[in-house]
Amino acid sequence: MNALEPLAVVYERDGLPRFELPEPLRRLYGGDLGLPERCLFANFVSTIDGVAAIPSLRRSNRLISDSSTADQLVMALLRASADAVLVGSGTLVGSPEARWRVDGPYPDAAAELVELRRTLGRPGQPEVAIVSASGSVDPAHPAIRDGALVLTTEPGADKLVDRLHDPSQAIVVGGGQEVDVGDAVAFLHERGHRRILSEGGPTLFGSLVAAGLVDELFLTVSPLLAGRSGLEAKLSLVENVDLLPDRRVAGRLLSIRTHGDHLFLRYRLGEAPAS
Repeated sequence: MNALEPLAVVYERDGLPRFELPEPLRRLYGGDLGLPERCLFANFVSTIDGVAAIPSLRRSNRLISDSSTADQLVMALLRASADAVLVGSGTLVGSPEARWRVDGPYPDAAAELVELRRTLGRPGQPEVAIVSASGSVDPAHPAIRDGALVLTTEPGADKLVDRLHDPSQAIVVGGGQEVDVGDAVAFLHERGHRRILSEGGPTLFGSLVAAGLVDELFLTVSPLLAGRSGLEAKLSLVENVDLLPDRRVAGRLLSIRTHGDHLFLRYRLGEAPAS
């Protein structure tokens, strides 16, 4: 715990919700962290030039973050604050060993993260929910073996009937050939998950933003430049949805932290008329 230098607080808006973090976490984060009682919040890391995912590379987020330990701390804090973690099928494929456990990103603080969840009245681990319209998920993936929800379509659920075993479940959300993300989030809320963390990739995030479902965004900006040549797909933060010029979704800056050359931003998202 002592090896990581604390994040430096540059700006924080007054009146933000605050949890009572265990003292070691409060010191490392540079203060307390809190979230609204009911919200969907997303966590991303991107390069300076806006690349948030490289689909051809496994665990590309680790490359993009420049292996930032501070980014891993923030990821762990956000997971510890969540009732459920929502990911897309692309993220599942790109993270073959991930289980989306609270203590995964920053194991040095495992005891303090468990203590935080206990303070918040949360069970040991957030429930993992995977969005897959086709139902093409690997039942041997560690997150599914642990027990996950696969939010899918009727054809996707049919494909999983003989492949998915307890404690995992396939849940049909919406009709047609695509998952209705509004129905998916509503299902998680009905299941009792008030705070939902999206760790899905840019395509799932784009769907959530387009549906007006994202309340807050935590964005780490690493000091790297990714570049683009057209030879390899590199995705920005929001994919497969057009916003500007017809739709203005704006972030209200809530906090700024730094750690070395990394920038940690927090925004409240919402639609607003162009000024």
